[in-house]
Formats: sequence, C-alpha cells, structure tokens
Amino acid sequence: MSTGRIDVHQHLIPARYRSALEERGLTAGGWPTPDWDPDAALAMMDRRGIATGILSISAPGVHFGDDAQARELARAVNEEHAELVRSNHDRFGQFAVLTLPDVEGAVAEAVHALDVLGADGVVLLSNAGGVYLGDASLDPLWQALDERSAVVFVHPTAPPGLPMLPGLPSPLLDFPFDTTRAALQMATRQVLARHPRVRVILSHAGGFVPFVASRLAGAARFTEGVTEEDIVEELRSFYVDTALSATPTALPSITAFFPPGHVLYGSDFPFAPESWGTTFDHVLDEAVAAGDPVLAGVDRSSAEVVFPRLAA
Repeated sequence: MSTGRIDVHQHLIPARYRSALEERGLTAGGWPTPDWDPDAALAMMDRRGIATGILSISAPGVHFGDDAQARELARAVNEEHAELVRSNHDRFGQFAVLTLPDVEGAVAEAVHALDVLGADGVVLLSNAGGVYLGDASLDPLWQALDERSAVVFVHPTAPPGLPMLPGLPSPLLDFPFDTTRAALQMATRQVLARHPRVRVILSHAGGFVPFVASRLAGAARFTEGVTEEDIVEELRSFYVDTALSATPTALPSITAFFPPGHVLYGSDFPFAPESWGTTFDHVLDEAVAAGDPVLAGVDRSSAEVVFPRLAA
C-alpha cells in the first residue's frame, strides 16, 4: 500500500450543510448522503495511506435558488471548513465552495476564501443552473481566480434537463458526462489559455475526456478562431484525479492522453464506500509499480507541485 498520499478528491459534510440538504430533500444526484465526521475521515486516511485530504463540498453545492441564502451558507461552511484545516493543518486542506450561478457572490467568496481564509483552492460544479464553466458570464470569476493563481477543483453534478435513469443515480453515468460537457465548453472558449495561472482539476479522470478527446476536437469546426490543436492542448492541460477511475480498462486511456504530473490521487470518500475505494487503490498501486511515467507522481509528488505548502 502506498503511504503519504495527497487525496485531492475527498468530501466534508458539515452538520449545517447536511441540514440544508435534508430540509429541501436534496442529494447528490440521487446518491444518498453518507455519514461523515473528521475523526472517521482521519481513520480512513490512516488505513489507506493518505497523509492529506483536500476536502470539498460535493453536488448539489450551496445554491438552491436564492442568492442571499447561498452566500450565507457558503460563508458559514467555508469558515467552519477553514477552522477544521487550522486544527489539522497537515491532514486536511480546503477547496472553498462558491455561490454559482451567482457570479458576483462567487467572486466575493473566492476572494474571501483565498485571501482571508487561506484556502488551497475553490470547488466549482460542472454546471450551475445550466450555466457551464466556459460561459462568458463567468469571465469575472476566472479573472479573479487567475489573479490569485488559484487551484480549481471541478466536481460534477447532474446535467440540466436530463432525467435520471430509473433506479440509477446520476453519479453512475450522468456526472462524468457533465464533466465532459464542462471541459469541452472551457476548451472551445480557451478558458485556461486565457487564464494561464489557474490550474484546474477535473474529477474522475475528466469524465469521458481521455476516451473521446479526438472527437471533441471536432468542435473547432463550429468555433471561430479555435483549431483542433487548440482544443486538444487545452484538454491536456487539465489535471485529473483517479477517484473511481483507477481500473485496468480506464488507466491506459488516462495515461495515454494526459502528460506526466497531471494525474492526481482521489478517493471520493465518503461518497465512495471504503470497500469500493480500496479496490481502486489496489489497481492504482499495481499500475504505479509497473512504471508508467505518467503515474510516477500520482500518490504525492504531482500534487506537491499543485499545492506547494504540502511539499514541506
């Protein structure tokens, strides 16, 4: 088992956030909200050789239709999260939750989280009320994040207007599809090329990106001023995590597409049961041992570049 891992895809579920979901009957795309507390997270991390978990709020985020309520909930959750990190500086990190589709509130909360709370980055959902991350309305947010050389963790959510298959929660299929939609729209608008100081991590190996990248490059035919090479280059510049994606069939495509240093470890705890996650860990350990250069730093060193404070 690997030790000293940096887990960039781990979630927290504070009591206040859980209450907000339960009051509205909300879940992460039909996936039941699991139990969570810091002690249980630390115990899991010790069992699986995870030194540090960068925590984030999962779907459906904090915006439930009212901007003012979203701003209040985001601030409360981020303040509590920051206190948890201060108390466990080496073990936990923070991707601060924002208020999209409320862009003004999201910019304000990003500035507070990064400048005041010292967050390691921010978490954005793949879409917010049907607005995807490449939409022009989000340009002020990307500008603020670029000015701070921010790390952005993109977590999927349910695609708008797409009903869940009966009995099959959205995280099984619809979530990686939505990540792919977000990534393609960002690539066609060259969000990362225009904001070169931002580093973006896509959950779950980037959805379907490494499998269909050549097909996605065809979007250049419908996008003025962007070439197929531009789109592929933008897609390859994303970082991705291995959460629920370290399988014998997926890893070859992931390592064939993304460059060395861009694949980071992810557990998706507590939404992914530990018994499930350890299976993925085992496959990843075997792949690392086989010597693929793209996976050489997946457990720790690649993340240390993204999060320099953890390199100490």
